[in-house]
Amino acid sequence: MIKNWALAIGINQYDFLQPLKYAKRDAQLMQNLLCNEAGFDRVFLFSDDSPDIGGESTRPYRANLRRCLRQIAENSFIEPEDNFWFFFSGHGIRHGDDDYLMPADGDPDDVENTAISIQYLTECLRRCGSDNVVLILDACHYQQKRSGEGIGRQIQQLARQTGVISILSCSPHEASAEIDVLQTGAFTHALLEGLGIQGQCATVKRLQQYLCFRVPEIVAHYKYPRQTPDITQPVTKSHLILIPKYATLEDIAKQQINTVPAEVKQNLELAEALKLGVKVAAVHTVMQTEKVLSELWVGSGDNLNHKTLFSLNAIASPHISETAIDYLSSERGVDYTHLRDLLASGNWREADRETLKLMLKVAARTQAGWLNIESINNFPEIDLCTIDQLWVKYSHGRFGFSVQKRIWESVGGDFDADYETWCQFGDRIGWRRHDNWLFYSDLNFSSTAPVGHFPAAGSVNLLTVWQGWAVGLFSCLVGFSALASRLGKSSL
Repeated sequence: MIKNWALAIGINQYDFLQPLKYAKRDAQLMQNLLCNEAGFDRVFLFSDDSPDIGGESTRPYRANLRRCLRQIAENSFIEPEDNFWFFFSGHGIRHGDDDYLMPADGDPDDVENTAISIQYLTECLRRCGSDNVVLILDACHYQQKRSGEGIGRQIQQLARQTGVISILSCSPHEASAEIDVLQTGAFTHALLEGLGIQGQCATVKRLQQYLCFRVPEIVAHYKYPRQTPDITQPVTKSHLILIPKYATLEDIAKQQINTVPAEVKQNLELAEALKLGVKVAAVHTVMQTEKVLSELWVGSGDNLNHKTLFSLNAIASPHISETAIDYLSSERGVDYTHLRDLLASGNWREADRETLKLMLKVAARTQAGWLNIESINNFPEIDLCTIDQLWVKYSHGRFGFSVQKRIWESVGGDFDADYETWCQFGDRIGWRRHDNWLFYSDLNFSSTAPVGHFPAAGSVNLLTVWQGWAVGLFSCLVGFSALASRLGKSSL
């Protein structure tokens, strides 16, 4: 069984350096998130006043930190499949050509003998036994007057050599800000968001995307100098799952396929391409599509091949006949009659709210009021198909999840698309205007709304509590891409 371990260090009080305000709190918040949100088995905390562990001091002095790192490197309690995270919030110094982390007793006039070199740190982490090491440093608060360059260059180089995933708070020529209003470092604040409920960043790549847009946004909002996170990871680690409970089915599949040999992966990709080719060849005209849909419905009854129906619907949905038989099946016994009637009357506003209501009912999330990743992963394809084909039929192919999916893919959207792609998608379907996300009340609830404009309420409530029109949140991107991936899965 995979286990998760971490060492979190936060230092406010220094013997020879200017004290920091929120480094200790950053480490404490990180420990809380890893233990409570991420389900880590053990997180060792070293801070100004952290309690002893097994009778040994956890004060962040050089001797204590080096002893802990030696024990991690020499003991065999960590297995290759386990995850190990190292988090440090404090001062870092570049001395000569080397990067160093400064413990509480680190002396800037005697760096080599009082600091902890990144070379030593990465060597210990490399020997800890885990193949999945994540190094997170918020350590550019101190800039040397002579060069003005902080740590980072050597860390990037060593990360590439050792396969360690390194996540740095800023580039070497920038400083890492502490925000008084937030009572945290800007980077750590964004990191906690990204790994928590707001960002829902399950993978390394998703976290990288979140930090690279969110940290500059935070410092700009509070009028601090530019700060750009710097993340280095092996290509094979970009889809490593960091927080399993936020992982979509696509995240899981991508990580699994990255672990198989190249020749096997090539065969898997070929198989998927062949399946897609068969589907496209089978439905190359609208007339054929309607004929197949009718035959499937009349001949199969309750045993209708829902995956095939969804596939055909997604390909030819703009042309589906209005006289086609309504398909109202539900795996969870949900009644879609009222939704059909609202759509048939062109009442898009109420139909949109009814769609959200029914999706929450299907997912047993009515009380929560929003859909989480687990509920999206387990949403029945029968119900997803029912909702989609009703929207497509009564909007004359203008609205529906399958319509949105085609637009999403046309702007380069996939399950791990970035925020810029999400904005392009919002522009295309009319959820944004003049580079600003709209409030829900400002949407166009008429039949002239942009193609793909609805359903909307469900997307707002993907992974976020309803707060007006909040679709611009990064978590909505994660939720929508997860739902779009389900549409893709249902069509296989």
